[in-house]
Amino acid sequence: MDEFQADYDDAMFEYSTGNFDGAIERLEGILNRSPDHFDARLGIAMCHYRKGDYGRAIEDGHRAEKLRPHEQLVHTNLSLFYMKSGDKKTAEHHGLQARIASWKQDMTAPPAGGTSPTAPTSAAPEDELKMAGPKPQAFKLPEKFPDMPWKKAKPPITPPPPSKPRPPTAS
Repeated sequence: MDEFQADYDDAMFEYSTGNFDGAIERLEGILNRSPDHFDARLGIAMCHYRKGDYGRAIEDGHRAEKLRPHEQLVHTNLSLFYMKSGDKKTAEHHGLQARIASWKQDMTAPPAGGTSPTAPTSAAPEDELKMAGPKPQAFKLPEKFPDMPWKKAKPPITPPPPSKPRPPTAS
């Protein structure tokens, strides 16, 4: 377990209760001991964002980007920060970078063992998805399908009765 996990958990508790200053203080304590702690850096950026300090959030977001330049979450957050600060063009740039990062992540090889990173590790081999199996047997369709009793029969269309001619009016 990460030696900073307890401090990080405490900071996230502060964040979840809305005490963003307390969370920043705890996260900065982690960064004082380990300046390359990615989650703490990204957490500080989110705290500043939630406080409405978008400039500082962007600054800390870029510091996190230097630690992991191809991380999807970094670019997603930077896109959000820039959009809130009013810089739509840069927000769209980081949104695109986040999408590209997700595509690259989808293309990475699965971990050893052949299961996906999100698959439960305790799944039995027979429970896994079978990619190739025997073709299902063909079956014959009925020639006439049964009537549909739930549909009501439409009444026959009858023409309207002829109208009586009106007598001419005297003008």
